[in-house]
Order: sequence, then C-alpha cells, then structure tokens
Amino acid sequence: MRKAPLIVVCFAFGSGLLLAQRWYGEGSGIDENTRTAREVASHSTGTPEWSNRPGFEKDVFTFARIRYSSGGGRSSFAGGFGQRVGGFGRRGRANSWAIDTPDSDLNLSYRLQQMTSMKVDPDGRYLRLTDPELAEYPFIYIVEPGGLNLSAEEGSALRRYLLNGGFLMLDDFWGAAEWDNMAGELKKVLPERTFSELPLDHPIYTAVFQIKAKGQVPSVYLGMQSEYDPERRTWEDHGPDSEQVHHRGLFDDKGRLMVLALHNTDNGDGWEREGESDYYFKNFSEKIAYPLGINVMFYVMTH
Repeated sequence: MRKAPLIVVCFAFGSGLLLAQRWYGEGSGIDENTRTAREVASHSTGTPEWSNRPGFEKDVFTFARIRYSSGGGRSSFAGGFGQRVGGFGRRGRANSWAIDTPDSDLNLSYRLQQMTSMKVDPDGRYLRLTDPELAEYPFIYIVEPGGLNLSAEEGSALRRYLLNGGFLMLDDFWGAAEWDNMAGELKKVLPERTFSELPLDHPIYTAVFQIKAKGQVPSVYLGMQSEYDPERRTWEDHGPDSEQVHHRGLFDDKGRLMVLALHNTDNGDGWEREGESDYYFKNFSEKIAYPLGINVMFYVMTH
C-alpha cells in the first residue's frame, strides 16, 4: 500500500512493476453500449471502488469522457467540419478517445474525492457530443485531440455546450502538427475565440494545490527511464514544438475559462499508471498530474 504526502488513504496495487503494452482501445470490450469506465477492466494495476450515500447518487461530480471520431489529416479551415487534407502521422487511430481509460478516469475521480469536499461519481461516464444528456455534465475530457475530426453536428453541439457554461479539458497531444489540428477543429467550433497561454497567477493554479510551474508528465515508459538517465527527455518527440509544455485556454465574453488545452504533456498516464513505478508516481503523478487534475475539476465546479 502506497503512502505519500498527496494522499490520505490509498488503495492497494499489485506487487512488482507492470510493463503492460499501451492500450489503444482495440479488443478492450468497449462498444457502443459501454457507458461508464466502471464497465471496463483495468489496463494497469487495478482501480479503486467507493460509493456515495444512498439517495445522493446524482448529486455528485462525474468525470465525463468524450467519444469522438479521429481523422487522418489536418483540418481544412475553409472546408468546414469533418473535411481533411494532407497526411498526419501517429494520431487518428481508431478508438483514440479511449486512451488510458478506465484507470485514468477512476483513479483521478477517487483522488478528487479524497483531497476535496466534493462527492464524485464512482463510475465515470462515456458520452458523445451529440448525446442529449451532454448538458448534465459540467466537465468533459478529450484525450489525444491531435487527431480530432468533428462533424458539423458535433461541432454545433460542442459550441452550445461551451457557451452555455460547460468546460472542456484537452490532454495528451504533442508537437506543432497535432496542436494545429486540434486548434483548427476548435476554431470551427468557436471562430471568434483564440487560444491564449494561461498565466501562473490564474486561479486554476491555486484552487486546491499551489502550482508554481507547468510541469511535464511523460508517458510511463519515458518517465521510468528518466530515473536511470536524468538527461533523458521526458517529452514525446513529434517534431517541432514537442518539448515545451503549454496550458492554453479559450474564454467566454465574461472571462470564464471554457476550454483548457494541455499540450506536450500526458496527464492521463500520470493518473492511469500511478501504481506501476514508485519513481513515476512520486515525480510525475503526485507532483504534477494529480495536483493539476484536481485543481482543474475543483475550479470548474466552483466557478
């Protein structure tokens, strides 16, 4: 059982180091009828279980992950939603939306309930942007948006959601090409908005934990290798602008943060893989991924 300053009560993990192959959704048992992370078997060291007081099951925060389609090329800004030109690279895989689930969703949800007064859904939720119940979830998460390919219907639904008070977090995409693709898709959703870098005096960095730097979370493999080679890079090299972490946002007319894009960092691995390596947990999960994730969700629910 792990004991660390970040947590008050921990759940047990299997012994030894799990060097599992990174999972991309294929063969996972997820299909169109899978609605929650709880229905999916762990792809790391197991997930925690908890329950909320009977009668208050819906009066909780839910980590809602968005199912999306992946395209193979970059956005055509003039072509509207869903149209592509050119090659793209590693992104655009089938089921990219499911990277790191269920462990990342459930581990982070558990930590949020541990470290704050918030009550959290123990199951999580998988949604499409076009699902009628989207508006019931104030927070939504998209992983690997470097291959995002929104249809016109999805784009319109996302615009309504954001302008009506919803919040979108984007995570785990690297390099200029993936940024350009994601930013192009969001530009079609909110053409009047432009991403700007969040300053470290933004209240999101003090919501629960005091965050003084924009730390980089590598994949678990790069992170573990850096234990033995301090000079080893912690970023995934996908061409220009892969090294420096960026936290950029889109704001509404009142200055409310609607979209947070976490570029050149992989917080999802920090949540999912916390039990596979003490070094990775202490240096990346505990110090970077969890404080930021908890701050973001607490900020969303209090602003």
